[in-house]
Amino acid sequence: MADNTELERRVPAAGKPRDWAGALGSSAPEIDAADAGHGFLGSDLYEKGKTVHNKRIDGSFRRFKWLVMLVTLAIYYITPWIRWDRGPYAPDQAVLIDLAHRRFYMFDIEIWPHEFYFVAGMLIMAGLGLFLVTSAVGRAWCGYACPQTVWTDLFQHVDRFIDGDRNARIRLDKAPWGPAKIARRSGKWAIYLVISLLTGGAWILYFADAPTLTREFFTGEAALVAYATVGILTGTTFWLGGFMREQVCIYMCPWPRIQTAMLDEKSLIVTYKDWRGEQRGSLKKAAKNPDQYGDCIDCLQCVAVCPTGIDIREGQQIGCITCGLCIDACDKVMAEVGRPRGLIDYATLEQCEAEAAGAPATPAWKALMRPRTFIYFGAWGAIGAAMLFALGTRTHTDLTVSPDRNPPFMLLKDGSVRNAYTLRLRNMEARPRDMEVALTGMPSGAVMWTEAVSLENAAPVQVIAVPANETKVVRAYVMLPPGERADSFSFRLTSLDEQREQDIATTTFAMPGNE
Repeated sequence: MADNTELERRVPAAGKPRDWAGALGSSAPEIDAADAGHGFLGSDLYEKGKTVHNKRIDGSFRRFKWLVMLVTLAIYYITPWIRWDRGPYAPDQAVLIDLAHRRFYMFDIEIWPHEFYFVAGMLIMAGLGLFLVTSAVGRAWCGYACPQTVWTDLFQHVDRFIDGDRNARIRLDKAPWGPAKIARRSGKWAIYLVISLLTGGAWILYFADAPTLTREFFTGEAALVAYATVGILTGTTFWLGGFMREQVCIYMCPWPRIQTAMLDEKSLIVTYKDWRGEQRGSLKKAAKNPDQYGDCIDCLQCVAVCPTGIDIREGQQIGCITCGLCIDACDKVMAEVGRPRGLIDYATLEQCEAEAAGAPATPAWKALMRPRTFIYFGAWGAIGAAMLFALGTRTHTDLTVSPDRNPPFMLLKDGSVRNAYTLRLRNMEARPRDMEVALTGMPSGAVMWTEAVSLENAAPVQVIAVPANETKVVRAYVMLPPGERADSFSFRLTSLDEQREQDIATTTFAMPGNE
């Protein structure tokens, strides 16, 4: 280290010396041997958790957090109850993950198992979206839209409603247990439990018809897995949102570590402008010696409103979720003392260094105009456009063919050769449809029949009725007359409606001499 002054101030030399020169340089401070078991430089390796009682604040970022919380919670709780008419043969729930029939419905979009690439595309878009947000505005996802943040914010508002604002909650925590404290705690925890139960209950409604499952759940007719899922999600929401809160963000979640690795000097993050704020001092001290003190009056309002309890003035920390509440608090204080806003603000390291050198302040939005942001946005938009194109051009008819392997063929008495196939005819429309199955690429004498058609009615073309939103499995036989040969051919599936959708599946024809 180039300078150990700060270390010497924080860890005074005492007792039997230890040689830290190898790690800190020849001027490293001496540390008491008794401190060796307490971690690096005498500080505790594990710090006891402290309850964070954040103060209520009003401002643009707080109002934006209100908006995001209300919108996200409304989407989560209300979406399963939205109805969407898909016809008489399909479910009418707007968003439904139908595991029993292996379908995913989202309004007019229906995803089948063989179309899992759409789900993969959405997951990739979600990942790139997080990269894009981090590249543009740092950990804004953590600060506004992360489920842990949203539910923690909701529970903190419950705290204020039941226990009062910050000072009242601190006094209540320190107060001995008595009837009044037990009543407040019981009432607050009961509200926690109701919110948690609604959270777990809403989740299972995405996997079955919401009204039906709700009735079955409260009458004891639902499946055991429904009760188990609600129980687990209720418990985790109650514990993580009600008690662990910021500890999940700091210790449990891996995403802050990933985001931290993505930040650089051009990233737009919540920043304390120390070149303007230091040296800190009260208004009285600054009035007596205006040249010795900066704009920070050391009021600690930025710490009081922080949902994770950190001090942004100490620099970037993994506990900072970039919610901007410290900006609201600091701007309010600066307005009250007659100093310009922006002591704590969204800014990049480059912008701060330029301002510290005397350059005029740069608008924060200019930090978004960088190649990495455009690359992420371009990749994200390209995947989205490709998925929309695939959705718009896909057909609602699909055919897969599996030839029998044992035996590969049957040689009949008259010299004819017969192969057997399993056809899967997929009707992806919410109505039953007749579908035509035809042979293509075979000699003219080739015929086909299915289990429902006798050999006397064998023909190169067969018509099969396929129910709505189902895959019909059909056993088909193809026979080649004596003297004819074939190597490969195709089944062509055509819907007999106004759309005339087609799908072709190529397969092989096994016969003597083709092995």
